[in-house]
Amino acid sequence: MGDRFSSKELYGLRNFIPINTLIERLKIECKASDGFLRFQCPLCLGFHTATKKETNLARCFNCQKNFNTIDLAMICGGQSFVDSVQYLKSLRDE
Repeated sequence: MGDRFSSKELYGLRNFIPINTLIERLKIECKASDGFLRFQCPLCLGFHTATKKETNLARCFNCQKNFNTIDLAMICGGQSFVDSVQYLKSLRDE
């Protein structure tokens, strides 16, 4: 059986690793526009996106997808959920 993570641990990874920092760390193409960090959506490749620091979420308005840190690590890294969580844990521990 694979690794198990507590809900508290997952909550911490989703909320305490800044989404803007992760976007830059994953080398997702991005730019500042109108006071927002716009990034290239890893699904539709559009730039009609934004991040919200208060919720630590990212959103693509073209494909209507919300992303948290775990989602982005999985999609951009082509990794499983477990591998993505391990990657985020390593960032948190730096």
